[in-house]
Amino acid sequence: KLLGMPQTPRQILRASPEETPRDANPANVGLELFGYVGIEAVLDQMRIKTMKTGFEFNLMVVGQSGLGKSTMVNTLFKSKVSQKPTGPDYEERIPKTVQLQSVTHVIEEKGVKMKLTVTDTPGFGDQINNENCWDPIIKYINEQYEKYLREEILISRKRKIPDTRVHSCVYFVPPTGHWLRPLDLEFMRRLSKIVNVVPVIAKADTLTLEERAEFKKRIQKDLKAHGISVYPQEDFDDNSDDRILNNKIRDKIPFAVVGADKEHQVNGKRVLGRKTKWGIIEVENPAHCEFPLLRDLLIRSHLQDLKDITHNVHYESYRVQRLNESNLLVLSPINGLLGKDEVESNL
Repeated sequence: KLLGMPQTPRQILRASPEETPRDANPANVGLELFGYVGIEAVLDQMRIKTMKTGFEFNLMVVGQSGLGKSTMVNTLFKSKVSQKPTGPDYEERIPKTVQLQSVTHVIEEKGVKMKLTVTDTPGFGDQINNENCWDPIIKYINEQYEKYLREEILISRKRKIPDTRVHSCVYFVPPTGHWLRPLDLEFMRRLSKIVNVVPVIAKADTLTLEERAEFKKRIQKDLKAHGISVYPQEDFDDNSDDRILNNKIRDKIPFAVVGADKEHQVNGKRVLGRKTKWGIIEVENPAHCEFPLLRDLLIRSHLQDLKDITHNVHYESYRVQRLNESNLLVLSPINGLLGKDEVESNL
């Protein structure tokens, strides 16, 4: 009761600050209900809508040839999402420049549809001189932000803007067992400012457990020394629960992963794994590698967070920068966003 008067639910919800006791917790004001309202049904509504419309997730994989990027993507989604050309006459050639190849699939599981776009970067790190090999990747990421921005500022814009923005970039570190290469450091330094970068140690089965642990420590030390903030970034932890969970993840990064798209018989069960002369390396067995941690991060626990940070942080930073570049914005159906100088040149 407030002011000594009988209260109705409407009165409780509208209680003003002057009517609230000073020692009362503001978070508890207006929470008392006299019957079932059904607020929790909102979750069911969101679930039903998501199942009907589906959602988009855009993943980029970066690393030099031979690190198993395609195999890892197929292992993540348990599907032939990324395939290399094969055949008796096929000869794999190293591109002279970094090329970007995107493939889109619609994956459905238990009635939920996901439009998955995977962008590969053949030629990255494969040349003798890899100077500025990250430029095409940065250009591609910014182009997707620009496409979204142009759609967003239209007067008559689409009800749902197609989202081609890169939500996560998985960077494959070669399993050298030593320090990060200058190429690795420079790439992550540049890309972590515009996209969520998740580093992984590729083909971790080529290292012993001791070598793997030492390599992880060296990588973490290198990242900290060069001020590189990979996902999940400490600055974006929303609350103490997120911080506790993300601190555990940050202690494990980079994940030491092994990819495999073939099943093998182990103790009477069919498991995904790689067969070696020492036995079967089970990719989904935490005792063998950290692939389950990567899968949980990208799909099961942080997928929506990856999308939220992409929209609220990286895209927002790009949007503010683009708008600040132009004192005058003009909507052009052909050229999209035009700056003041461009407008004057067109007049």
